[in-house]
Amino acid sequence: MNDIKMLNENAVLPLWPEVGTLLKLKRGATYAAAERGEIPTVDFGRLKRVPTAWLRRKLGLELGDAA
Repeated sequence: MNDIKMLNENAVLPLWPEVGTLLKLKRGATYAAAERGEIPTVDFGRLKRVPTAWLRRKLGLELGDAA
């Protein structure tokens, strides 16, 4: 699945590896950024998910930009 399609079809994405990879961060840096509050997360038990709306804004994308 391409990155834009993934961002448009999901309300939340796993913190690692999907979000970390999109932000070009290594695993440890991704989790550290989430702990500092730089990456917002929604926790489902031990699973951390990131709202795609935040990620689209962070990457400068809008829903209508998908090709």
